[in-house]
Amino acid sequence: MSPSGGFGVVAIATSVGGLHALEEILSGLEPDFGAPILVVQHISRSRESIMAKILARKTFLRVKQAEHGERIVPGCVYTAPSNHHLLVQPEGALELTSTDLVHFVRPSADLLFQSVAESFGSRAIAVVATGTGFDGATGVRAIKRSGGVVIVQDELSSEFFGMPGAAIDTGDVDFILPLDQIAAALTRLI
Repeated sequence: MSPSGGFGVVAIATSVGGLHALEEILSGLEPDFGAPILVVQHISRSRESIMAKILARKTFLRVKQAEHGERIVPGCVYTAPSNHHLLVQPEGALELTSTDLVHFVRPSADLLFQSVAESFGSRAIAVVATGTGFDGATGVRAIKRSGGVVIVQDELSSEFFGMPGAAIDTGDVDFILPLDQIAAALTRLI
């Protein structure tokens, strides 16, 4: 949570090709990054996620798999465990749920973004990176309705442009950036 009243959280969503995108974004952030980062990536529901361990090797930030009820802190990256939706409550506590699939996936970008919009309003930043399908588009609308900022990976640097393209099609995107410019944009905003 940001005591200065600036941005209070960054939510990043990705799917196919997303591990590389996440590594690129997170490796470009300094250890004193001033907001918590919540990450959902569409992964197999039948396997335990090791994404936090992989990402921890690529960034100065602390990276951990999210735990139900824990409170988010600046400079920490929280990844959704496999087969769980990741949500955040207004007081900054994380919630993991196994409710219905959304757009055939769990975790869902839409559910994360909607909870971030409800909890942080204009203090929320959403990032949509490479991936197939259109998960995240509804959540992008929620972020913009609440006054937050939306960043989307551009087509040229996306391995798959389904999710970024669907977000852009909403008309609610503030920045369309190459992958290698997203970390710098986040740093400027935070």
